[in-house]
Amino acid sequence: MNQSGPASAASATARQEGAIDLSWCRAEFPALQRTVGGQPAAFLDGPGGTQVPQAVIEAMATYLVERNANTHGAFPTSRATDETIAAARAAMADFLGATPAEVAFGPNMTTLNFNLARAIGRTLRPGDEIVVTELDHDANVSPWLVLQELGAVIRWLPVDPATCTLDLDRLGDLLGRRTRVVAIGWASNAVGTVNDVARAVRMAHEAGALAVVDAVHYAPHGPIDVRAIGCDFLLCSAYKFFGPHVGVLYGRRAAFEALETYRVRPQSAAAPEKIETGTLNHEGLAGLTAAVDFLARLGQRYLDAFRDAVGGATGRRAAILAAMHAIEAYEAPLAERLRRGLATLPGVKVYGAPEGHPRTPTVSFTVAGRHPAEVARFLAERGLFVWDGDFYAVTLIERLGLKASGGLVRVGLAPYNTAAEIERLLEAVEALGRGGSG
Repeated sequence: MNQSGPASAASATARQEGAIDLSWCRAEFPALQRTVGGQPAAFLDGPGGTQVPQAVIEAMATYLVERNANTHGAFPTSRATDETIAAARAAMADFLGATPAEVAFGPNMTTLNFNLARAIGRTLRPGDEIVVTELDHDANVSPWLVLQELGAVIRWLPVDPATCTLDLDRLGDLLGRRTRVVAIGWASNAVGTVNDVARAVRMAHEAGALAVVDAVHYAPHGPIDVRAIGCDFLLCSAYKFFGPHVGVLYGRRAAFEALETYRVRPQSAAAPEKIETGTLNHEGLAGLTAAVDFLARLGQRYLDAFRDAVGGATGRRAAILAAMHAIEAYEAPLAERLRRGLATLPGVKVYGAPEGHPRTPTVSFTVAGRHPAEVARFLAERGLFVWDGDFYAVTLIERLGLKASGGLVRVGLAPYNTAAEIERLLEAVEALGRGGSG
């Protein structure tokens, strides 16, 4: 993602040497056997959720057959469920660079963020301020907007429509003695822009505010170290990195313990259980652990290539870090080919950060004279699965002036995508531009 530092240097070296080819992992994903009109389906819809490897499917099925029970019972399946939850916390702790006691689960990121915002809202006084951004997915905006009912004041960090980037210098102008929360996305799910969240977190803390990071879109594409960025809370979703529909909330221990959450009386008042309302998705947690272990197995192949980037990490954490650097090294040239290819096509406009700015392998565009939904249907009929619309990044789409015209067409890459699929997509978009029809 063109980030500076040793990790980026290792990824760049791997790309230059052609050492990273993850196409072998396609065999792990049963869904990739689908065909459309005699052509293999190309799942270019990763930002909305990835496909899952066979190991995840098997882990969920095994849980339901052999472990299915509620928690804290005396009998074997209940004890096994407790172990399943503990294993999922440990897996996500390794994924995030956290401890298991700092990892909570929920049905999805949005629900967890509403729970978090409501808990923080209990400490607010009328006139307290919350900073949100125009670039973010609405799941890291609306939970904070709701707190206006309690008298909170919302400050907006604007996006530059020309570059689809945030100017963090302007964040300093929004911070003050009444700032209580800064909510910012690590990467834009609509256009792929990667933000300097470590800097935003430092600025929030200097103002005495909590920092909440939405890492849903970033998590599948790059390494996460919550200690390094220093955030108070971070959210992501397992279904974006090869797992089932489970939301994840990291809370820095002190910040987590300070929360006054809404919960049923029997629920533990300690982190992380204090924010987990009701029975968890146990089979989903079994699948989540399998997804993290899949990444670790992938990373084992590339530990030597990314030894410097992994640093002092050991065990599963080291393998996960190697996996994420390998994924970055594999996806980046595919995305570059896609961006450059689309930019040469008549009538196609590509949106996103300028070259050199960190970005995920998510590429969004419009085709002159074609509604994005029409483009998506045309591609779907040719076995090319892409998204269209606003992707819940509603403010960004408004600022780009695309709300009335249907938003964007979005292509997102995953390790199971290939150069051949990129060429198929470019050929199809070119054909549509020449007057093709669905």
